[in-house]
Amino acid sequence: MTTGAADEGDGADDRPDPGLDVIMSERRQLINVAYRLLGSLAEAEDAVQETYARWYAMPQRQRDAIESPGAWLTTVASRVCLNLLSSARVRRETYVGDWLPEPLPERGEWSTGRPGGAAVDPADRVTLDESVNLAFLVVLEAMTPAERVAFILHDVFCHSFAEVAEIVGRTPAACRQLASSARRRVRDARPSATPAAQRAAVVRDFKQAWEAKDIEALIALLDPEATATADGGGLALTFLHPIEGAEQIAQAWTEIARRKPATMTFLERTVNGQPGLVAEQDGATVTVFAFDVAADRIKHIWVVRNPEKLRGWPTA
Repeated sequence: MTTGAADEGDGADDRPDPGLDVIMSERRQLINVAYRLLGSLAEAEDAVQETYARWYAMPQRQRDAIESPGAWLTTVASRVCLNLLSSARVRRETYVGDWLPEPLPERGEWSTGRPGGAAVDPADRVTLDESVNLAFLVVLEAMTPAERVAFILHDVFCHSFAEVAEIVGRTPAACRQLASSARRRVRDARPSATPAAQRAAVVRDFKQAWEAKDIEALIALLDPEATATADGGGLALTFLHPIEGAEQIAQAWTEIARRKPATMTFLERTVNGQPGLVAEQDGATVTVFAFDVAADRIKHIWVVRNPEKLRGWPTA
């Protein structure tokens, strides 16, 4: 991003901005905040771009007067996200089927999603921790925009309630209540204490039973009250309503296996920091499967097929 247009009024458009590296170094933090607030990497990148546009729209002398550029950028990015969350709630009312957060690949398996684009390490964009697992992000989707902002900024990024209040336009006490309400919602969405290796083993067993079309083995790996939710966004064929119950899910997955094209393969991958699966066809990722595993049973399966949400996944 150049700064000449913003500096033109100060007669400094030919001089490099000495604070450019400092300002741009905040990008990773801003993307991390925005992705957790929005559940969409594409929207997060747009929000951060808008934040930088507002920064460079200010005269140089006004930027120089800001004591903490990082705090200013985080405040503005959060406000942009708050506005986007409010409009997103309206847009998602007309979304075809269920809306799920955009899944992220594991470290080192990142694509720009653009023809000829080089691979990008997701660590430069989003830090994968428990605050980005799909179960957590799905719960965030049920919150009000103010609840989500208050919780993410305070509980995940350790901002004070006074800082949160400035962003959401409420009192610190009100923000404390918002975060408390959100905290109760996410308590059950925290990753289980099941070791990662054990969760990965369950997902691996599920893959093998699925490929073998073994309904009984699938049922044994699913919680009796398991649910499966899919997101095709009207752009990819999938089931429009959640499937409930181990037997119903096992039957549905067996049918998927029967209809699987010969060119499609299922692979074990990390999805938002958790063991998952992807379906690849003709060198492209066409479906991402995320799992919520507790002990030795699968409680939830999230299926993302909307191609707009798979642009960051590797393509051969």
